[in-house]
Amino acid sequence: MTSANVSYDVPVQPSALTQIRRTLFTTLRKLSRRPLSLVGLVIVLVFIFLAIFGPNIAPYRFDELIRGATRQPPSELYLFGTDRLGRDVFSRVLWGAREIIALPAIATALSVLFGATIGLFAGYFGGWIDEVISRFLDGLLAIPALVLALVMLGTIGPSSFGIVVVIVILYTPIVARVIRSATLNMRALGFIEAAKLRSESTAYILFREILPGVLPALVVESALRFSYAIFLTASLGFLGLGVQPPSPDWGRMVNEARETFAQTPWELWAPAAAIALLVIGVNLLSDGLRSIFRYEGQLV
Repeated sequence: MTSANVSYDVPVQPSALTQIRRTLFTTLRKLSRRPLSLVGLVIVLVFIFLAIFGPNIAPYRFDELIRGATRQPPSELYLFGTDRLGRDVFSRVLWGAREIIALPAIATALSVLFGATIGLFAGYFGGWIDEVISRFLDGLLAIPALVLALVMLGTIGPSSFGIVVVIVILYTPIVARVIRSATLNMRALGFIEAAKLRSESTAYILFREILPGVLPALVVESALRFSYAIFLTASLGFLGLGVQPPSPDWGRMVNEARETFAQTPWELWAPAAAIALLVIGVNLLSDGLRSIFRYEGQLV
């Protein structure tokens, strides 16, 4: 009696990178169907463009003093007017876009990287590992944001590096808590148990099986943290704890213009309007992402 060779077709699962790419493309397609979300995306892209090419567009350097042009109102020559020192406000806003975009973006990316990694490990392993990590995160979250910022920046000094460090410390625990919760929900699913039975490595399960599933929650949280990071960066600049002179900082520009607001309101409204518009754009985009992604990281 002979036995026939029987072959079984095992479906090939797409790679984690392919799943992530599909999720991002699906997200962009769905965003294009939501007018407000699309407006938010356009606003964010415009500000990113200004952050990259603003210095090339600006008619003056951010620290250039225009002789005989102090406190000039908005005009064809000076689009947003000039400040008390004779600096072109429009140019300073364009130059400052790089700081207000780059610092929150870098800090948010690091927060998401660290937070997602911590959350994945805590949610997957559970037990005492999860307990220790959760208590540590709770301790960080208990520290008031402004107190932490004052202590950190008072220790290392106001600087771009200090702002990034403060934001990373503040937002990493929040991202970790979100991803931990999403990982706990996925840990008991059938395909995760199947991967364990196949003796797949922990790294494979975390980054090949679980990460694509929690990606929607990670995308939404990233947009939300980016919005908060922009506002925090501007707030620290307003308090004098941000990027130091002569570099243009929108928050510090608002603070410097307060005393002369009655005489030269354009000094204040230009950077203030830029901050508000950027935050509104990111929030509209974040709301769109939240409406696209369901709870537990599922697409609507």
